[in-house]
Amino acid sequence: MTKDQKVVAIQEIKDLLQDAKVVYVADLEGLNAGKSSDFRRQAFKQNIKVKVVKNTLLQKAMEQIEGVDYSEMFPSFKGNSALMIADTANAPAKLIQGFRKKEEKPALKSAFVQETFYVGDNNLDMLANIKSREEMIGEIIGLLQSPIQRVVSALQNKPETVEAKAEEAAPAVEETPAEAPEAAAESTEETSAE
Repeated sequence: MTKDQKVVAIQEIKDLLQDAKVVYVADLEGLNAGKSSDFRRQAFKQNIKVKVVKNTLLQKAMEQIEGVDYSEMFPSFKGNSALMIADTANAPAKLIQGFRKKEEKPALKSAFVQETFYVGDNNLDMLANIKSREEMIGEIIGLLQSPIQRVVSALQNKPETVEAKAEEAAPAVEETPAEAPEAAAESTEETSAE
């Protein structure tokens, strides 16, 4: 690879990393062409960009990115490396997990997710369980709606309950005044007879 080609390759990697919030580096070594194509196809369907890169070029590109110090990931850059960029924090981890149900690879080398570094394949399960932004927003909305739904439900049921109580109370109120004058008349008749 010529120096100009290396400069171009580093710039391509930098362009991928520039605004990336979710960065995974995986080991795809050992996957044949068919399995590798299948992995890339599944990644594309899940909106995950996959690029096989040279470790030295990846490290140089990461060193040039401002705002993030990727140096914690550098020791994991050995052997075959595939850079995975996604919008959803757990999408690459779930893709790797799903693919590994049938294969030994890919293996997670390192990841940068939600401003935290994860180094080693032992972090794969933890990364797969990270909730995506959409999932967290959905849970928060669900939690906020729950009390509101209870209040709305109570308010919707309350008029029926008030009306039922009013109907039960109304006949009793009507009967009480009707009995009262008769009782008063009887007591006045008894008093006048004496």
